[in-house]
Amino acid sequence: MTSRNVRDSRLRLVRPRPTATARRAVSNRRTRPAPRPPEGTPPASELARQAREALADAVRIARWAASAPDAAVHAVREQAAKALELTPDQASASWDRARLAGLVELHGSTARPGWRLNAWDRDDTAVLRGWVALFDAWSLVHPAPDDVAPAAVAEVVEAVPQVLTLLQLSAGPVLVSALLDLLQQRVAELRDERCEVPIAPSQREPAAPPAAAVSPDDRAVADALLPALMDWALEGLAAVDALTLGQSQATLTPLGNWAVWVKLEQICVAAQSPAGHIEHPAEDLLRACARLSPGPARDEYRAWLAARTVSSAVSELLVAARGEDALLRGLAFEALRVVGAPAEAGVRAAAEEPSLRPYALLWLAEYEGADPDDAAEVLTRDEATWLWVDTAAAVADHGETTLLVRHLDAAVQGTVPALLDEVRAVGHPRTVQVLVALAAAHPDPALSKALRRAAFQVHTGGA
Repeated sequence: MTSRNVRDSRLRLVRPRPTATARRAVSNRRTRPAPRPPEGTPPASELARQAREALADAVRIARWAASAPDAAVHAVREQAAKALELTPDQASASWDRARLAGLVELHGSTARPGWRLNAWDRDDTAVLRGWVALFDAWSLVHPAPDDVAPAAVAEVVEAVPQVLTLLQLSAGPVLVSALLDLLQQRVAELRDERCEVPIAPSQREPAAPPAAAVSPDDRAVADALLPALMDWALEGLAAVDALTLGQSQATLTPLGNWAVWVKLEQICVAAQSPAGHIEHPAEDLLRACARLSPGPARDEYRAWLAARTVSSAVSELLVAARGEDALLRGLAFEALRVVGAPAEAGVRAAAEEPSLRPYALLWLAEYEGADPDDAAEVLTRDEATWLWVDTAAAVADHGETTLLVRHLDAAVQGTVPALLDEVRAVGHPRTVQVLVALAAAHPDPALSKALRRAAFQVHTGGA
């Protein structure tokens, strides 16, 4: 069976927007009252407790990696297995879960703790977002059998959200046979949407058939695999604690039920922070201002700056920018814009640090008089791509699903294949999570499949 490849015109990006516009996507996001979860949904504190329990193995290996500075990526699994008395397979599985949940990040050949690990014991929102990142990556946590065609696997991954919706709406156990019926219907719909009409040999022209056509034999093979792939998908979702499997039936866990509801409502859990953090550290100030519109946020920055010497304020903001939370990185440079000229020396020094360089160059360009929407011209292609991934990580962690989808418009590349090639090349530590989140959020099946394939390639190519 053939399917739409990444050269399809539908995978061409919408007109590119300046990167400077994209970096304001999180701080300028619209606000709206959050819908209330279904009756019976546990409170966030209880959901976070369950998520911590589900990710206990990943947290353990991540904390071990944090206690071993500059742990070599190629040997971390073997070292962790020995230090934590795990089998190599257990260490490998825990390491992969830690990476996918954002508890560890790769920087070149070394592993470092992710920002979520630092917030794990005190921030329920960070915990829930970490679990949702793992939930979105269930097909990487539990890879499909090697002898199954990738196209058949991709069809099932695309159809799984409908299966989850049935489980969520049923509010109880559902027979696997009923889920399989739905899966088969959804796969058939996906094929119809792609116009994959079987062509009999007698009807074929001498020339090669259209790329979207499939032979009856290929379709029959794919259909025969659906029961086994249904079991694989349910086992993968169970592996991330999204559901439990009983005798020929499946039931969403409270975490899985909540996550599916969140995705159906297209909202994200957001940190709640009131204004008035003048006496607090820079990181607390920035988190508080994340929920404010630009005007009130600037007022809050000015009040915070007034209570400190300029040099100490600039140093504290740059320390916050060096952290693992990409949202804080962008907001720190917004606060430095309020500082103005006294921050120039510190920002110029920050431009020598790879993770801060794009932000610092944009700050300096605007400080020297460039229009904010034209300032992105000072960035190289690699710097612009790094900033795009970093901004996408911020939106994935703290923004709404629709913002993450629209963020594709901000890429400097004209097509998805070009974007994916360059995203892989820049080596941002959050690349896999960003691609998985985009694949889970995007409504276009072909683009979503291309993103998942790229995430899988990056994931399997690293440690």
